[in-house]
Amino acid sequence: MDNDHRRFKLLAHAEGISFLLILFITMPLKYGLEMGVPNRVVGMLHGVLFIGYILTIVFMKFKYKWKAGKTTFALLSSVVPFGTFVFVRKYLSEQSHEEAGN
Repeated sequence: MDNDHRRFKLLAHAEGISFLLILFITMPLKYGLEMGVPNRVVGMLHGVLFIGYILTIVFMKFKYKWKAGKTTFALLSSVVPFGTFVFVRKYLSEQSHEEAGN
């Protein structure tokens, strides 16, 4: 696995974790206990990671000539809880099989 793929995996996991933190920790704190600060902090971090994830997908699509289906799956996975983890697992599995064939 090259450096681009390692960085993509790290970014995808960070984006996925930040999304889960918002959904399951900071949103309940905000609306259940009226603690908005954690939501603002994690929300800002998530926003930066989300934008980085989307830009990285565009980069990977052009550099590695991803097909439309893979790119669409990658983009949609960022708005579904646990989606980025599923995409990385499927993508890395495909990548490993492609490399084994070469």
